[in-house]
Amino acid sequence: MRLGLILPMNAAGGGPLTGGSFIETVQAIERAGFDSLWAFDAIGRGFMLPDPLVALAVAANVTERIEVGTCILQVPLRRPVELAHRVLTTQLLARGRLTLGVGAGSTVDDFAAVGVEYETRLRVFRESLETMRALWRGEVVGAANLNPWPETLGGPPVLIGSWSGSRWVQRAATEYDGWIASAAKTSLETLADGIGRFRAAGGKRALVTNIVVDLERETEPMPPDGPFHLRCQPEEAAKRLKTLAALGFDDAVLVSRHVDEAALAAIRALCSAAPGGEPGQPR
Repeated sequence: MRLGLILPMNAAGGGPLTGGSFIETVQAIERAGFDSLWAFDAIGRGFMLPDPLVALAVAANVTERIEVGTCILQVPLRRPVELAHRVLTTQLLARGRLTLGVGAGSTVDDFAAVGVEYETRLRVFRESLETMRALWRGEVVGAANLNPWPETLGGPPVLIGSWSGSRWVQRAATEYDGWIASAAKTSLETLADGIGRFRAAGGKRALVTNIVVDLERETEPMPPDGPFHLRCQPEEAAKRLKTLAALGFDDAVLVSRHVDEAALAAIRALCSAAPGGEPGQPR
């Protein structure tokens, strides 16, 4: 199983994030041997996160091999043509290492913060994806023609972020490059049901994100209704990751507030490095 980490939300010592500490931590994550680095997307919730596409463009250019991606980018919060343009720019700067995880969003506060209607998000998500993919292929949509650089023609791989009960799991398998499940508020049983349906439909790559890890805590049991977490001792955490791998997930994306080098090494040791494969591809 490939192991990814969410972009740092604080400095290694626990203080506020700075430009320098962001770059230092991103480079430390790559040195520790993680396979991928991912950006959350939240606006107006009372805390600050790096803009996903700006942060990933920077992260890709201060690292050499690690995959960078969004999990997930809330498409309906943006205008599709402008977002398609920004994605192509990030793809170009990431030099082939960008994976775009997208979703309709599920937090009302984000929509209220930018003045976008929440109730129509699923329709807007579907229509915006169609517009963006057409523009990435070099097609003209209305008055918009992005004429993508040859290196970005077709756009990046697109993974659909969706709760496992959603019909979008089927579409992720048949129309897109993969599915991103969320461990937040999700039980292992629900994840197992989702991955079963995804694989049965021919789905390629499957990730689980939002897995909180804290190896300094005494082992906490997982409640029957979730969330799936790694707030436990290392031996138990390794067992839980093996359970996800046995279900058929390719990647686990963890969230840790401890990002010093010792903590990163301990987390990375939960999964031994897998030989072969290219950045951005399941192993």
